[in-house]
Amino acid sequence: MFTGLIEEIGFIVSISKAENTRICVKSSLEVKIGDSVSVNGACLTVIKKLDNGFCFDVSPETMIRTNLKYLKPNDPVNLERSMIAGVSRLDGHIVLGHVDFVSNIKSIKNLGEHRELDIYIPSSYKLMVVPKGSIAVDGISLTINYVFEDFIRINIIPHTWENTNLYAKKTGDYVNIETDIIGKYVARYMENYDKSTLDKFMNGLL
Repeated sequence: MFTGLIEEIGFIVSISKAENTRICVKSSLEVKIGDSVSVNGACLTVIKKLDNGFCFDVSPETMIRTNLKYLKPNDPVNLERSMIAGVSRLDGHIVLGHVDFVSNIKSIKNLGEHRELDIYIPSSYKLMVVPKGSIAVDGISLTINYVFEDFIRINIIPHTWENTNLYAKKTGDYVNIETDIIGKYVARYMENYDKSTLDKFMNGLL
């Protein structure tokens, strides 16, 4: 489990694509073999330590479902180590590191020192996004400002822009999206009830 608060920007050292893809990242984070690390929002397991970083083996499924397949050497990636029970504060929101889909950046607009980021959302996930709700973009915990027909709008503060890989993003770039787990459970719960049952449930709360 993660918080969506990026600890460090790492840089891709190498990507070897064989039966399983191995990605090595330059980073100063302290990790040990077996640790879980969020890389652009995808939960990966450290399998090898380097003098200046560490490596992950990435399954074919993860490569298919995330933007890791587009990475090249020297690309910046967002890194966050998993939470420690009883120690970490949840300053962001609950991020599992299970990417729902890869989207594109529709536009980036400068608003003084802030940036306005528009990201496409497929219709199948529109129920999972709400104004002032949370969403993870490349592993970054962000707040949705507005929801439009096929995209969401997010305001990026200078600190987030400068301390994540967003500084290198441009219109059309791919980003990993993980919607809020609470919204997923609510949507799943509602799928199992017809409208009359939901109406009775809601009336019972009033």
